[in-house]
Amino acid sequence: MSEASDIQAGDWIDRYVPAAIRPYLRLARLSRPIGTWLLLFPGWWSLCLAMPRGIGPDLYYLVLFAIGAVVMRGAGCTINDIVDRDFDAKVARTANRPLASGALSLRQAYLFLALQLAIGLIILLQFQPFVIGLGVASLILVAAYPFMKRITWWPQAFLGLTFNWGALLGWAAIWGNLSAAPLFLYAGGIFWTLFYDTIYAHQDKADDALIGIKSTALRLGANTKPWLFGFAVIATVGFGLSLAAAHSATAAYVALAGVFGHMMWQIYDVDIDDAKDCDKKFFSNRFIGWILLFGIVLDRMRV
Repeated sequence: MSEASDIQAGDWIDRYVPAAIRPYLRLARLSRPIGTWLLLFPGWWSLCLAMPRGIGPDLYYLVLFAIGAVVMRGAGCTINDIVDRDFDAKVARTANRPLASGALSLRQAYLFLALQLAIGLIILLQFQPFVIGLGVASLILVAAYPFMKRITWWPQAFLGLTFNWGALLGWAAIWGNLSAAPLFLYAGGIFWTLFYDTIYAHQDKADDALIGIKSTALRLGANTKPWLFGFAVIATVGFGLSLAAAHSATAAYVALAGVFGHMMWQIYDVDIDDAKDCDKKFFSNRFIGWILLFGIVLDRMRV
């Protein structure tokens, strides 16, 4: 496989999974779990932030959200690859994906999508009706996202709307409603996604420009870093307002300072013209997820 490909030969899928199943796992991006983590963290943050003071996280809900993130991230990737299969074939990083390369047929992809959505529905039905309604509503965003790169320079903003839906679901799973805390968390997450996915988009900017795909990387160009700073500030303010609305204390705010510091390091150190460095910085955002999660958990568990 090409060195530029986001499918790495010889990984655990090649070593341990039967050949007939490998393309399906590739389609769901199971070999690149960073997307699952970035989808999962807003839900975990929200679940933990919603817990009453002195009570630890609800492990059952944490597990349900984790399984849901794996399944729905896979479904989203499947929809994305169905829509983008012709574009993917023209981009070095994506040319080896199962649909673009012909390893799977369109019919097989649709059947796999149906299976993933069915599993997602089973998980969603474990919650109360308000959460089920919210979860179903998110499918509109999931289905619409792949088309955004064709019509707007800001598809990363739409990805933020989609990827941070868990910030609403987590709170609703505990309380059965929404309030200021999850709404601010959702808003902060949108700008966090704008931050990390703009960095990610710089990997493909040359190919995207050639084939007519739009992105914030192309729109912002050499001015990307000042915009990244703005995204980081707004994300931090959104997270901070969420913590305040949930009556958080020192541990959560120390973690928030760590989150902001990490984003500042990314801005300072990233080389937006080096695809490998952009990918490395993108992957580092999992640390932001863990930092804020630990801060929220420690804060909630204090009496």
